[in-house]
This record gives sequence, structure tokens and C-alpha cells, in this order.
Amino acid sequence: MPYREISSRTVPTVLLAALGLLQAATAAAQTPAARAQALDLPAAAASGAAAATPDSSLPRIGLDALTDTVLLYNPGLLAAQRSRMAATAGVQSAGALPNPRLEYGRGDQSARSAGSIGGRVQTIGVSQLIENPALRRARVDAAQSGERGSTQLVAVARNELVAQVRLRAYDYLLRQSEAAAAGEALALLEQVNSRVRARVASGEAPRYELIKAEAEIINARSQQQTALLQAEQAAIVLNRLAAGALPPRWALDAALDDGRPAPDLALLRQQARDDNPELRVLRAETERAQAQLDGARAGRWPGVELRYSQSRDPDVKQNILGVSLQIPLLDQRSGPIAEAGAELERARGRVEGREAELEQQLLQASKSLEMAQLRAQALSEGAVRDAEAALRVADAAYRFGERGILDVLDAQRVLRSVRADLLTARYQVQAARVDLDLLAGRWAEAPAATAPVPYAR
Repeated sequence: MPYREISSRTVPTVLLAALGLLQAATAAAQTPAARAQALDLPAAAASGAAAATPDSSLPRIGLDALTDTVLLYNPGLLAAQRSRMAATAGVQSAGALPNPRLEYGRGDQSARSAGSIGGRVQTIGVSQLIENPALRRARVDAAQSGERGSTQLVAVARNELVAQVRLRAYDYLLRQSEAAAAGEALALLEQVNSRVRARVASGEAPRYELIKAEAEIINARSQQQTALLQAEQAAIVLNRLAAGALPPRWALDAALDDGRPAPDLALLRQQARDDNPELRVLRAETERAQAQLDGARAGRWPGVELRYSQSRDPDVKQNILGVSLQIPLLDQRSGPIAEAGAELERARGRVEGREAELEQQLLQASKSLEMAQLRAQALSEGAVRDAEAALRVADAAYRFGERGILDVLDAQRVLRSVRADLLTARYQVQAARVDLDLLAGRWAEAPAATAPVPYAR
């Protein structure tokens, strides 16, 4: 092949290759950030979990153990249980029989006429009220209804206390997850900040980019500290509910995305009608009002009083046996009967109103759970991954000089916002489940006897 022909074919190719290498070298020399590695997204960020990593040296307390501890030491629940003891004593008081009454009198008799004998006069009497059995039965029924209502008030306190513990525990997990997410965002921002600092030092980027990156770091650090303080605050609230029985520092052995299948709404309605302690309290009040109405009707005839007396004077001794009976002629107790009837109607109305309200609350909580689950699923399966991909693209474009630092910071801000929304949605899922369990009276029944938890205090 002639030399002229070889040159005419190879020279343009070599020139093009050299020009390409020169451009690449020039670009590499102009963009030191291109030699930096891509952003190191943590595994939690890649999955959208943002799981908190508590200190392994801290004692770990499960959710059930935490609930048992609070139920064992909570002062409000203990006070409610003591109130039930008072109601039990009230049943004994209502069934007590009236005591007999003893009368004694003594005096002197003076003779005022001829034939009269003066001397000492003495009277002794005893009486016993034979109570109307219907009135006594109504009073005992009212006391027993009050005892059942007091028992259900303890169940209400227990049910609400467990729900409060669960909500606070999930709030504690939410704040810990937010702190972990803020820590991961802070680490990413520090990586970006180091690159921006290098570019600003070499004169390739204006100084306002460094100011912008440092402002983002300050914001992320503030969010992390706020979330940590809120987690400590939630832990303090839980320890307050447990009357300080928890250790000063501990870790909750649970996860914010602990999932249970969605409960069946028809089953929840049936459980709420049967087991909701508020409904049981209102039904006990209705039974008590019915017993009070029966007592008011029976009160027309309060009972029969038997009386025996003996009087002695210097020349006569008298033994008298009598019966005392109140006749409902002027007062037929129409007023107390009307009051008791009105109270019974009010109690029945409260039961019906609470049943209807409970039905709507169940429906509302069920819809809230459904919305939160859909939102959490959409965020975890789509939005978080898209935001992470957008951050990687923005970071790659910045490293190769195609985008500015503002695009990277915006992508990080979007990722933080989406991850915060995901954590909030998961908390809302747990809160809706707690609400459903509360309405269904899941924690109304007393748990089995629990031994005191030997936490180091």
C-alpha cells in the first residue's frame, strides 16, 4: 500500500482520538469533583426504611413487656382499681339489715290526789323495722350495677392506658427513625459539602454554593437533634406512665413497620358491641337506673316497724306490742318515680347514642387505616426509590459538571421530605390500628398476673 494512501486514512482517525483524549483530560482537569466517588447512600436510605440503631448496651424492652410494666405501676389505674373496691363494699352496705332500736325512759311520779301512789316510773321499748323486700332488692340491684360499672370503669382506664402506651411507643420509634434519617441525610450532605469545598477552593465554583451546602447541613443537624430530643421526650412520657419503673435509659425492641393484617370490619363491629368497656359502663348505668326506678316504686311502702314496750309505775305494769306502717296517702312518691324514670330514659339514650357513635368511629378508623396503608405502600414502593434515583442522577451530573450543586441539594431535600412522609405514614398506620383496637376493647380485660419487672432504676 502506498505511503500517501496510508496517511490519508490513518491521520484523521488519530487526530479524532487525540482530540477526544484531550477533551477528556481537559474536563478532568477542570472538574476535580469528577474524580470523587458517587454519593454513598446508606442501605436504609436505599430501602426507605430509615431504621434506628439504638445503643446495643442499653436494656431492650419489648412492646408487651413495656405495656405490662405500665399496667403494673400506673397510679391512675391503681386508683381506679381501688375505686372498684369501694363499689364492692357498697353492695355489702346495700344488703345490710336495719338494726333494732332500743328505747329507755325513767322518771318520777308524784301523787296529786288521794289514793294516788307516787314513785319511780320506767319505760323500756324495742322496735325493729321490717323493710320492704322489693325496696331492699332494688337497692341491692342498684349497688351491684354500680359495682359492675366500676369494674368496667377500670376496664376503660386499662384500655385507654394501653392505647396511650402503644401510641407513645410508636411515637418514640417515629422520632428515633426520624433521627436516623436525619443522620443519614447529614452524612450525605457532608459528602457533598467536601466536594463543594474543593471546587470553591480551586475556583471552579462560586462561594455561595458552599454557603448553600453548609446551610443545608445546619438544617439537617437541627432536624436530627430535634428528633433525638423528641424521642427522649416520648421515653420520658412512657416512664411517667410507668411511675418511673423503667430504667433511665432503655431501647424499645419493636419496629415502626411491624405489620399485622388489616382486621375485618364486621368482626370489629361485633367485638366493639360486646367488649367495648364504655358501652359496658353505660349498660351498667342503665341497669342501675332501672333498679333505682324499681326502688322508687317500691318506696311507697318502705316497710313495717314492729314495736314492743314495757312501762312500769308504782302500781301498774304495761306491756304494749305495736305495729307502725306508713300509708302512702299524701305522698305517693310520684316525684322520685318520675326522676328515676327520666334518668332511665337518659341512660338508655346514652347507650343508643354511644353505639351509633362507636359505629361511625370504627368506620372512620378503618378508613384512616386504609388510607395510611395505601400511602405507606405508595411511598415505599415508588416515591422513595424515585427520589433516591433522582439523587443519584443529580449527583452523577454534578460530578461530571453537567449540573450545579443546587440540583443535588434539591434532590436531597426531596428525598428527605419523601422519607419523612413515609415514616409519618407508617406511624399513622400504627396509630389507626391502635385506634381500632381501642374501640374494639382489645385491652379491656385484665391480663394475667405479671411479676414485677426488675429494671435497674
